Parts: sequence; C-alpha cells; structure tokens
Amino acid sequence: MKHILFSTAALALTAFTFGTPLAARPMTAADMHMMHRLADPAVSRDGRTALFSLSTTDMTAGKRSTDLYSLDLIRPGATPVRLTATPGENEGSPAFAPDGRSIYYLSSKSGVSQVYRMMRGGKPVQVTHSKIDVNGFLVSPDGAKLLAYADVGAGCDLAGCPTKTATPGSARVYENSGFIRHWDSWATPGEFSRLFAINLASGKATALTSTLTGHAPGKPFGGNEELAWAPDSRSVFFTMRQADAVEPRSTNLDIWNVRLDGSTPTNLTAGNLATDTLPSPSPDGRTLAYVAMDRPGYEADRQKIRLRNLATGETRQIADNWDRSVGELSWAADGRSLIVGADDTLEHPLFRVDIASGEVTRLTLDGHTGNAHPLADGSVVYTSNSIMAPDELYRTDAAGHTTALTAVNRDLLAQLDPVTLDRFNFTGANNDRVWGIKVKPVRNSTLPIAFLVHGGPQGSFGNDWSYRWNPRVMASAGYGVVSVDFHGSTGYGQAFTDAIRNNWGGWPLEDLKAGLAFATSRDPQLQADNACALGASYGGYMMNWIEGNWPDRFRCIVQHDGVFDARAMAYETEELWFDEWEHGGKAYYEDPQAFERWNPVNHVAKWSTPQLVITGEKDFRIPYTQGIAAYTALQRKGIPSRLVVFPDENHWVLKPKNSVQWYGEVLGWMNRWTAPAAR
Repeated sequence: MKHILFSTAALALTAFTFGTPLAARPMTAADMHMMHRLADPAVSRDGRTALFSLSTTDMTAGKRSTDLYSLDLIRPGATPVRLTATPGENEGSPAFAPDGRSIYYLSSKSGVSQVYRMMRGGKPVQVTHSKIDVNGFLVSPDGAKLLAYADVGAGCDLAGCPTKTATPGSARVYENSGFIRHWDSWATPGEFSRLFAINLASGKATALTSTLTGHAPGKPFGGNEELAWAPDSRSVFFTMRQADAVEPRSTNLDIWNVRLDGSTPTNLTAGNLATDTLPSPSPDGRTLAYVAMDRPGYEADRQKIRLRNLATGETRQIADNWDRSVGELSWAADGRSLIVGADDTLEHPLFRVDIASGEVTRLTLDGHTGNAHPLADGSVVYTSNSIMAPDELYRTDAAGHTTALTAVNRDLLAQLDPVTLDRFNFTGANNDRVWGIKVKPVRNSTLPIAFLVHGGPQGSFGNDWSYRWNPRVMASAGYGVVSVDFHGSTGYGQAFTDAIRNNWGGWPLEDLKAGLAFATSRDPQLQADNACALGASYGGYMMNWIEGNWPDRFRCIVQHDGVFDARAMAYETEELWFDEWEHGGKAYYEDPQAFERWNPVNHVAKWSTPQLVITGEKDFRIPYTQGIAAYTALQRKGIPSRLVVFPDENHWVLKPKNSVQWYGEVLGWMNRWTAPAAR
C-alpha cells in the first residue's frame, strides 16, 4: 500500500485546533448533545453543490430537529445556506435530481415520512402519498423514477392494507419463522422492508420484492448503501437475507438484481453462503463491485472487494493481499478505481483501490471518515470526525490536499477546554503488538483513570467521535481516559480480529492488563492505583469477567448491557450466529464447555469491586435480565452496587435526556470511588 503526500495545510485540518478563550470550561454531556449533527451529504453531478442535513437538539423538550442545507463547493469559504426550517418537521436524506435543477428529500410534514421535491427557488411538492412511512429512497440515473422502501405487511403495498380479519386477542403468533424480535423491536409476522419503483410522471408504484421473504435493505441498520440503481435505470441491485427459520443463525446476505419490467428477482451471489453486500455498479454499467465474506456464520469476517462482470457473471477479487476489511465503497468517476473506507490502527481512513492492479493508496490521515462522494476531477468530498469533534464536511483533491468545507460546531467547541490524544503500543498477548489511546484534559494535576473497554467485540476505541461513549466528556470531567484495542479489535488484520474466538476471557484480558500497566508506568500523570473500569456489550461482559478474574485492580466498575451468564445468553439473544460463532460455532447444548469456560457467573464467589449496572428494557441483543442477574449477585454478596434501568432504550442510550442522565450516573459513580480529594 502506498500513501499520497499531504500538504502542511492538510495535516492541520485533521484536528480541530480552535483557540481556547479565557472563559473556556470543561465539556459536559449536555454540550455533547448540543453539537450540530451533520449527516446525509449529497453532491451534485457537476460537483458544484453539496447538500446535507443538520440536526439540533432541544434539551428542554428532549428532541432533535433536522433541516437541510446547501453548500457552494466552487466558492472558497462559502457559508452553508439553510433550505428548510419548519418547526415541528424534520427533513433529511437529501438527493439531487440528475440534472441538478431540483432536490428530493424525506420530510415528516404530512404526519408520516414521505418524499418531497423542491425546485431551485420553488416550494416543496410532495412526491409520494403513502399511508405508511417511506424509510428511504434513491433517485434513478435518468431522473424519471425513485427506488423507495417501506415496512409493508403481508398483502399490503404503499397504498395500505386490506381490512384485517378480527382476532380474539392481541397475540403475535410465530411458527417456523425467522426473528421473533430483533435489536429493539418485536417482529410483525409477514411484515418486511420492501422495495418499490415509483414513476415520477404518473406516481405509480411497482412492487419489486413482493415475491421474496426478507428485508431489503436489511434490519435493523441497513440503508441506501445496500441499494443501487443500474446506470441504465432499468434495474436495481439490493442486499437481502432470507427470513426463514435459520435466519437467526445466518449471515448469508446476498445481492439480488431485479428489472423493472416485472421479471423475477435474481440472486447474483447464491454460491456464497457468507455475507455479500454493498452493491455498486460501475459508471459504464458493465461491472458490479461489492464486498464479500468467506466464512458463513461470522459477522466480523474480512470484507473483501469483488468485481462481477454483469454480462458473463465472472467474478474476481482485488486487493486480496491488503489485510483490511472494507466497510464502504464507491466508484471513482472514471471507473478506474474504487474509493473505500476501512479501519486501520485506531483510525478509519479513505483509500483508493486501483481496479487493474489492486494497488491501495491511503487518501486521508487521522479521524473516522465516511460518506465519500468521488467527483469528476479526481477529488473526494466526505465527512470526517475525531475524538476532538463530530462530523464536518471535507474535500481531498487528486494531489492529496485537504480542505475543510464546514465548521458547524466551531463556536461551541471554542468555548470548551481542550483535551489531548496520545497513541501508544506495547507487546501484548501472543507477543503481538497491541495499540491503545490516552485522552486527558490539559492540566498539570494527576488524574484518576477511566479505563474504557470497547464492545463488539470486533470493534475499536479509536480516534472517532461518539455520542454514547465519548472519551472527551470523560476526560473533561477530570479523568485520564485509557483504552486498549485488545485481540479481537479491528484495523490490525483479520488474524488479530479472529483471535478472540473461543478466547473471550483469555488474550483480551492479558492485553488489558499489559496495556494499563504500560500506560501508567510511562505517564506519571495517571494515578495507577486510582482507576475505574467501564464497558458496554462485550465491554460489559469484560466488566463481569474482571470482577472475578482481576478482582483487586479497580476502585469501581461500570457495566452496561454486559453478558453475565453465558448459558442464559445463548438462549435469550436474537442473533444466534454471533454468540455461537464466538464460542466455536455450536449451540450451547452441543458444546456447553465452550460457553462455560469464559462464563462470568462461574466466578461470582470472587466478586468484590463496587459496580454500577446499567441496562435498557428494549435491549434484545443482551436482554436486560442479564443486568438484573448481575445486580442480584452483587446485592446478594453485599457488594456496593447500583442498578439503572432505562425502560425506553435499547442496547444503546440514544435519547438526549437519558444520555445526560447516563453520564451523570456514570461520572457520579466514578467520583464516588476515585477519591475526589486527591484530585
């Protein structure tokens, strides 16, 4: 892999280095939620204008509102112009018509989410008129059609459903079905996210996936990245997983193609029983680029780039020797390369992959990039965030010079005390190089430690912004934040990611011990004997594992939505493929020892560290009963403990007021046990 040369200006733009006024103050959770959230960027075909949505938060009401903005990309230093600003309405997901003379977007104006069109200088016109929410759409390349998707029940379409036959009760009934519940929602039998082609001239909607059983795009997180128009506007590509009795154990996502002439959809990747997704046809329509995994049942396998000749069906893999997992891709305008994003050692940069040679060139430096829009002149417009600040819009030209296009949070960030970010590496388990980060407030005093353990477990606590686990908020509260990308983390090659399988409490715990010891031995500002450990999901599991297997290290523990009892988890969670893969690929009853080897419940007798337990009642990934069980164990043993249950949150805490309360509970618990007088 090669790197392009960056100018000094580009380096300066990789972090927000606003001057700190005399009245600066520590950043709080409320400040975090008051940040404007830039999302959904779109760029006109001629590269002259960008659109994006911007969300603001009303902390009193506990709600967010979203408006649309446009930005002149030709005029340096242009100020974004707000296009919509109607109180009580949300507008998002903007898209240009191919001719650039009008834009499309989603709005809640009618009471349900619908597609609207706005001509330059004109008033919005409602385009879709369904009785249910339109969840997303894509404009066809010829500008004559929309590809829209909505959650539609059996025998229903965008116009509604036939009158239902009365039933004697309220029960949902499942038999030989897929998910009965997923993430935070109970499944409605027969209801799926379905695709429709809408003729913009006549308004007629044609169902494209009514003969299939499954969600397109996927649930709960799939979106437009799983859909694509063919360049001739005669067919569409989409990702779907069959919703049948094996769905909770299957990672077999396939890419389908369906023509608009009423033809039956065709499965293009039926031969691969693992994941195939992110379909992206080349500008000339001859080649389909997508990513594919090799191993069925493994959701964190490496996503490799494949190219399919759409005329012959011949498929080849490119950049096979580049040991990174591609998370997003798009074609360069000339069709000679792909712009892709991938985790890479605490960062998530953009890369250019040459189609002919497979050569990989890194395009961006620090931060977490996404939403890439390649332009005809070889430049790329994209979003980027970091621990220092949330997403802004950037452009990197063909020579590697980077320009910041927006600064929507500059004024608020300038009011806040700065923090520092340092990266470190050490020798961890298996004699492998392991990386971590430290985030600290700019002050001379010594600091108690907030030791963060990421979830996933195939993930990373790298240089990116989070509205859930935000290191800057914790550092601003007076803590030295330390985290370690233990074995199982992403961005270090697939073998490192795979190493956590059947090893949940093994090498990762070795890495955490070695990483914390390394960081504290080389940084006298960190109070080595005054630390709290925190984690959610797999990180929450690790908190319960630490309670019994590293019981004398921390002053306190914060455990959020973590696994307490592996046996119960094996039967309660919804995505069975994850839990079974992580423990060797079998069900609990087939190999109970694989689950019991790393089961925290077996070590409760050694628990002694004060623990805060947090859970959400709508969490179906790690059901809240796991949190209640952990709290019961703590109470039964007489260990100082506190239980916080959010009845309206899932695996994450998302609502602004709930999030502020979450930070209040977490920081309050840590302050209670980390000897504030010493700070």
